[in-house]
Parts: sequence; structure tokens; C-alpha cells
Amino acid sequence: MSERVREILSWYGSDNPGTLANLARLMNHGRLAGSGRFVILPVDQGFEHGPARSFAPNPPGYDPRYHFELAIAAGCNAYAAPLGFLEAGAAEFAGEIPLILKLNNSDSLYGGSDPSPAITGSVDDALRLGCSAIGFTIYPASAARNEMYGQIRELAHEAKRKGLAVVIWSYPRGSGISKEGETAIDVVAYAAQIACQLGAHVIKVKPPTAHIEQAAAKKVYEKERMPIATLAERVRHVVQSAFNGRRIVIFSGGEAKDTAAIFEEVRGIRDGGGFGSIIGRNSFQRPRSEALDFLRQVMDIYAGKAK
Repeated sequence: MSERVREILSWYGSDNPGTLANLARLMNHGRLAGSGRFVILPVDQGFEHGPARSFAPNPPGYDPRYHFELAIAAGCNAYAAPLGFLEAGAAEFAGEIPLILKLNNSDSLYGGSDPSPAITGSVDDALRLGCSAIGFTIYPASAARNEMYGQIRELAHEAKRKGLAVVIWSYPRGSGISKEGETAIDVVAYAAQIACQLGAHVIKVKPPTAHIEQAAAKKVYEKERMPIATLAERVRHVVQSAFNGRRIVIFSGGEAKDTAAIFEEVRGIRDGGGFGSIIGRNSFQRPRSEALDFLRQVMDIYAGKAK
């Protein structure tokens, strides 16, 4: 085991050996094994956005097994998905890649300004499928946020007791903030802190912009002259907000964008001390050969093999 992995595991002193072993599995798998960096393939978009919006650009993606194969071939640290997709391939690909079961999901068939995802899986489902971790989304700024906080509190307690790691998608969204505020630097940093306080081992947030949403926060950022002009500076602040970098913070790939823009974003995350990326649509919506090359280039950037 590398010294970097040992260092990261030392940050989680309250956890049992089973949970630490599963964290180590995530860090010791794939092309970035031992580096403390992450590239994870998440495929919850079929549930969240619908099948055509998710898979029509690359029709093989309608088959759940395609995503197992893509994550394995690319050398990702892990593959994350809802219950149905994991059940469709977990036995066939058992032991080939660490899995993360997404325990709650929303759909886009019902509108409304305050998202409230349904619980769609259990800790026991994760154990049955051989997962290393559970995943859970919270929406700070939603009127339903307190219900989500209570749900993950109970699920995280059970997962840790049974030896699984906990990954929290912390996406500010809802009537409490503006659309621009969802990725504001003060809001994203706050979202990372909330996920840490809820007991996450790994926190997933969106890359932050230089916008500051909260008036009270803006006064502090300006008074303290906090550097947030570049993405690397903003990522550094988000990581600092996650217990001064003593929690694993990874960043979403977001909506589909061109390759050059993604690579530039990945360089900013790397230079700011972010631990990695969790990239879904920007990978699986590409043809397989192109997706493999794309994911490997992202990993090379994190590994310092590419500028």
C-alpha cells in the first residue's frame, strides 16, 4: 500500500477495519491505484434524466453491462449506479471493479423548485451486490433538505457499522438559492462542509464558479481577500472547507461539454488539490473507443503524465 493511501486512511480514525478496507479498495484500483486520485464512472442519468436523453447519443449505453465494461476497460477507480443497473451486471463482473450503490434518486417527470429524491436501495442491497460504498445525494437549499440529512444520517450509520464507505453527492439546489448560486464558490464550499459534517468519507460537488451567492459570505470573502479568481484557487478553498483537506473531495463532470473544456477543468481540479473527478455523460455518451481514450487522458492529467 502506498504512503499516500495510508495517509488518507489515517484521516478516518473512527471507522472500523471493514470500512477502511473498502476505502482502500477504491484507492487501490485502476490506472490511478495508490495515487490518492480518483476517476469514477457514475451512471444514474437513466433514472434522473430518462433513457433517451442519457443513452441515445451512444445506444450501447442502454445495456447496463456496457457501463461495467467501460469502467473496467478504462481503469476507473469505481463504478456508481442505482440498484437496477448494478443488479443487471454485478454477478457477471463480480470482483472486477469496486461498486458504489446509489441509494436515492430523483426523476425529471415531476417539476417543482425543491427536489426530494426517493430512497431506491438499501445498505443490505449494497452488501448483497458486493459494493465497496453507498452513494447518496443531498440538496442543500431545498425545502426538503432536513429530511435528506436525517436519511443519510441513518444510512451512513448502518453502512459504517457494516463496513461500507459513504459517498455523498452534495448539490445545492432548491428555492433557497438562485440557479447561478448552485455553483457559487461560497455555496459549493458550504455544501462540502455539510457533507463532511454528515459523515461522508468521499464528497462529490460541482466545480465552483467565482460567483458569491450569500451577502454575508461575500463580506467575508472580500474582507479576507480570499483568492477565488481561478478554478484552481476555488477548488483549493472547497478542499480546505472539507476539514482542511482531510476528507476526499471529488468534482462532477457536469453537463456534456467539449473535450478541451473538460481537460482544462480537470487541470484546474488537479492544481487546486482536488482528489479527482466523477464523469458520467461526458464519457458514456461517446463511442466506446473515444470514451476509453478520453477517460485515460483524464487519468493521465491527474497522474501528472499529461499537462
